[in-house]
Amino acid sequence: MPEQAFQHYLLGLIAVANNIPAIPLYLALCNGRSQEEQHRLCFVASLTSFITMVLAMFTGMAILDFFEISIDAFRMAGGLLLLNTGLGMMNASKEAPMIDTDKPFAQLVSTAIIPISIPLTTGAGTMSTVILFTENMDKSNTLYIKLMAAIICMTMIIYLSFRYSPVIIRVLKETGMDVLTKVFGLITLSLGIQFIISGIRGAFPAITH
Repeated sequence: MPEQAFQHYLLGLIAVANNIPAIPLYLALCNGRSQEEQHRLCFVASLTSFITMVLAMFTGMAILDFFEISIDAFRMAGGLLLLNTGLGMMNASKEAPMIDTDKPFAQLVSTAIIPISIPLTTGAGTMSTVILFTENMDKSNTLYIKLMAAIICMTMIIYLSFRYSPVIIRVLKETGMDVLTKVFGLITLSLGIQFIISGIRGAFPAITH
């Protein structure tokens, strides 16, 4: 995959690492909690997403090399993951999540990490996307800068989305949230298909020419 502009990486991350599906669960988690505890849960969820993306950025290609997995094979596998994620967003349930908020705060923090941050915000599809973006990172310092900047911006978007989730829910309401989830799902589906096409072209050049 050739090096792209900063906005390409940011928009790709927005498509796959958006936390729209996680907002209802996050709000249920914060129900009855103090403002300080809500902020801590928001920070933990956002920080976990940031660490997940950075780890994928720095270790992903090394893991592929260790297991001798070609980038084209991984591109197709990542595309299939994104297809599954996108289909899940397109068919997301509207039922309100149920969480036992009487649990100790420490147990709620673990819920902020799994499943709110992983996999609802930054799951396997997000990690695959970040790894594919880093394909040429060892050949370009600008790619490192642009991708890291995109990850930082995405983390800020995730944080603000959680921080102001009551406002987002109030403005968009259930219908708006449903539409937004499906739009991001469609984008994720398209990105997955593009990865699969690129993987097939790289693995079978004789077929695609």
